[in-house]
Amino acid sequence: MEVINALGRRKAAVARVYVTPGKGNITVNKKDLAVYFPSGILQYIVKQPLTKLGVAENFDIKANLDGGGFKGQAEALRLAIARALVKINPEDKPALKAEGFMTRDPREVERKKPGRPKARKRFQFSKR
Repeated sequence: MEVINALGRRKAAVARVYVTPGKGNITVNKKDLAVYFPSGILQYIVKQPLTKLGVAENFDIKANLDGGGFKGQAEALRLAIARALVKINPEDKPALKAEGFMTRDPREVERKKPGRPKARKRFQFSKR
C-alpha cells in the first residue's frame, strides 16, 4: 500500500496527514504525538478514529499542523485521520460517521464590524 494523504480543518487549524503501514507511530510537525500534545485529553482526541476501528497499531501517521490553537489542531488532525482511514477502507465510513468523526465542524470566528469594538458587541449607549 502506498502513502494515503488527507486534509482536516477546524476553526483556523489545518492538518495534512500521510498514512503508511507501520507500527502505530504518530509524528506531528516532526515531533512525537506525546511531545506535541502533552495533554492526555488531546492525545485521546487524536487517536479516537484509530481506537474506534481498532487499527491503532497498523499505521504510521505523519502530520503537518498549521494555524489555530491546540484544541482546534487536535480536532483537525482527528478529522484528517478519519478521512485517510476511509480512503484506505471505505467500509469503515458508517462506524466513523456514527461517532461524528467524519463531520467538519463549520464554526468559524465572525469578523469584526466597523464602528464596533467586536463582532457583535456595541459601545456603551449614553443618553446624554
